[in-house]
Amino acid sequence: MRLVRIAIANVNTTVGAFHANVDRVIARAREAAADHATLVAFPEQIVCGYSPEDLVQWRKFVDAQWVELLRLAHETRDLPIAICVGVTVRIHANIYNCAALVHRGEIVGVVPKEKLPTYSVFYEARTLARGREGLVDRVHGVPFGDLVFDLDFGTIALEVCEDIWSPDGPMRRRSYAGAEIVVNLSASPFRLGVVATRREMIATRASDNQCTVVYANLVGANDGLVFDGGGYVSQNGRLVLDAPRFVEGVSAVTVDLDRTLRLRSENTTWRYDQEEFDSTRPRVTRVSRKSPTTPRGALRFPAPPRQSFFLPSERQGRTPRQDFCEDLLDCLALGIGDYFEKTGAFKTIGVALSGGRDSLLCLALARRYVHMRHGALGQDAERAKAQEILRAFFMPSRYSSDETRKAAERAAADYDAAFVNLSVDDAFERELAELEKMLQPGESVTALTRQNVQARLRAQRMWNWSNSAGGLFLQTSNMSEKAVGYTTIGGDMEGALSVIANVPKTVVNYLLDYLYETTQLEGIRLTLAKPASAELADDQEDERDLMPFPVLDACFMLYAGEKMSPDDVEEALVSIFPEIEADKLRTWSKRFARLFTQSIYKWVQAPLCLHVGNLDLDRERALQLPVVQRTEWQ
Repeated sequence: MRLVRIAIANVNTTVGAFHANVDRVIARAREAAADHATLVAFPEQIVCGYSPEDLVQWRKFVDAQWVELLRLAHETRDLPIAICVGVTVRIHANIYNCAALVHRGEIVGVVPKEKLPTYSVFYEARTLARGREGLVDRVHGVPFGDLVFDLDFGTIALEVCEDIWSPDGPMRRRSYAGAEIVVNLSASPFRLGVVATRREMIATRASDNQCTVVYANLVGANDGLVFDGGGYVSQNGRLVLDAPRFVEGVSAVTVDLDRTLRLRSENTTWRYDQEEFDSTRPRVTRVSRKSPTTPRGALRFPAPPRQSFFLPSERQGRTPRQDFCEDLLDCLALGIGDYFEKTGAFKTIGVALSGGRDSLLCLALARRYVHMRHGALGQDAERAKAQEILRAFFMPSRYSSDETRKAAERAAADYDAAFVNLSVDDAFERELAELEKMLQPGESVTALTRQNVQARLRAQRMWNWSNSAGGLFLQTSNMSEKAVGYTTIGGDMEGALSVIANVPKTVVNYLLDYLYETTQLEGIRLTLAKPASAELADDQEDERDLMPFPVLDACFMLYAGEKMSPDDVEEALVSIFPEIEADKLRTWSKRFARLFTQSIYKWVQAPLCLHVGNLDLDRERALQLPVVQRTEWQ
């Protein structure tokens, strides 16, 4: 047997906090070494934090990372463990996103990322250079390029994030060059459904390349990107480690590398492909390291579940509903918490709690952050921390119902938030009177303006509170209403962080149903008992103003996601909703397309929003559409 112990370290970094980030790496490396780990994998860009975006254009920002990498090497020189970390380096005019191998006080080698994504939320090719097959160079005197590393326990290769998502990435040629372990350092943001895709993709790569794949993902949020952490070790396609997500920590597993070597020997197809590849392609450069790694005498063969190689594990998994809801709730709560803590600008978190569903979900998410961050203190201390941080403001007008007041007040109590009830009616009358003075003959205050004035008064008060109390003002509009402009600029579109701007209304309702099922909180029940309404006019209901939210969300996905024409959307809707008259669906599909285009000028002004899917309404990071356009092409 050739036993090695592989550790994955999940670390929550902050962009630009070089010293603090490396301190975390050092602490986790020591933790892994104490567990007899042979090697430990850290996430992508761990030194500078991810995503640095255009900060890499500052020479000092890149050069200072090498200084910290040297400090990491120096302060871990007493550890026998091999350490794999992400770092940015510069060679001449080129800047590279890299993985570095550190061992026994030295930087052994640096491997640049080859696949640079320029889609969805990624723009790496704007500023970074690509590694390439056969590249050989040096950076600060250290080997740099297309490398594999011969260590005393076997041969390893390093790669970065997107490299593993391509079947034609560097893993294939480095495995053919002898790499038995391929370590992928990743900063892969959370997206709905991505977990199953990652797991399957990593198992496929490990099987195709007959190697042991180590995948370490970043945890934590920076700006609107939320990274769920976790990671996998898959030996020749068999998953042997699934690291916890949404938490910092070190996870480890022992594997027998002789198994990887044996499976390669048995697989004739892999051997024939390797022979052909090796005879026609540039050679990968080998870097040998003679210093010994962690002694492996204490390692023991990994026992199978239930002491049997033939029986399944008895571990019970979560249902698909639990997976969906818990992951999304954890993602959004982590996004709130890291934004709140890492910016250093806030002391409290505030929600304009209307008694409606969107603001209730945002308050529940803020409370979930408090639990994630302070739950270890005990129930009483956690509640005290929630009461210290959370604020809920109910600001009714004459159109607000007694039901929503009761729902808001109870929800604030359920989630341990200080509650303030402060009407906007007097200010509403004063503002309408002042507005009349601004109008010319023949102009009048419209019904829509009367609605918007109420929303803007509430937003103004929230900003004034934020300034006075060091408060993080959470913006609570959902993606469905944002997509069709059912929002008020200067009103409910205001806030410092847009929490559910990329969560459709159908998902908002689904999450609240789930939270009620699992908590039985009375505030949720009272909120769900009333149809969704902005309550800015008499007898107002959101779905009556717009269309049923399932139809609206289907229009959004088909039109903005699948890039269908309104006619194609209509045809698809007839198939999806056979119980609804085709004429209604036709009207709604055309209305959606018109409102969506007319509303782009609104949603490009929304605050920073958390990303949770591949289809987000964010012009800078996801759906890039011109504000000024015509729809004659439709």
